[in-house]
Amino acid sequence: LDELPSALGSSPPAKTSHASQKSKKAKELCKRSGDQMIIDAGQKHFGAIVCKSCGMIYTAASPEDEAQHIQHHERFLEGLRYMGWKKERVVAEFWDGKIVLILPNDPKYAVKKAEDVREIVDNELGFKQVSLSCPAKTKIYLFVSNEKMIVGCLVAESIKQAFRVLSEPGTAPALSQDPLQQHRAWRCSTEPEPAICGVSRIWVFGPRRRKGIARRMVDVVRSTFMYGCYLSTEELAFSDPTPDGKLFASKYCQTPSFLVYNFVYSN
Repeated sequence: LDELPSALGSSPPAKTSHASQKSKKAKELCKRSGDQMIIDAGQKHFGAIVCKSCGMIYTAASPEDEAQHIQHHERFLEGLRYMGWKKERVVAEFWDGKIVLILPNDPKYAVKKAEDVREIVDNELGFKQVSLSCPAKTKIYLFVSNEKMIVGCLVAESIKQAFRVLSEPGTAPALSQDPLQQHRAWRCSTEPEPAICGVSRIWVFGPRRRKGIARRMVDVVRSTFMYGCYLSTEELAFSDPTPDGKLFASKYCQTPSFLVYNFVYSN
């Protein structure tokens, strides 16, 4: 407007300084978004961020949040570091790591490490309320990478029976291609079936997923859980699987009607 000619004889208003224009724009921005706690000043990251490694949700550009994330991240990675010990029980070796088996009667430092990792796994899977049926007979498998990091954990326990997941009415018996199918509630039979090994927890470190670690751990469990016996998928059951666990179990067992146990209904 200050560049238009004065048609009515009034003189054009004086131009405001560059600094005052910026100040006005800042005030208008604050008025429009009064509930915004952090001003978007062109930061590379803005808003809530989920760490792909430790899983913590924090606010970018917030010094307090970022400091808390750094502390949590370091504690998380420290819990997954694997220094090893002399008489470790290596049950399988691969090009990208090895699988170590820890039993309840192993030395205290080995059992303590397994418990620390299981606590991390329980926090990520939300299994704090699910207790082990027989801790004295529990076997914990740790997938250790070549970088001396624990990138996979599987907790297996002895069971006697399990229940088969029922297909939803109107769905094909084959694996569903619908990505939302895995998030839907599932039902299981009330008729128990004999089972030998229960997979209580199975977890893979976020950045190492989609590399076949979970599948390899289950393969090793089937060949080492009972001495001299290779378990079939019909003798294997999964404990109240999460949506991702349900999808994995369906693919691994090649059927959506796999066996489950230790779910809330049975308790």
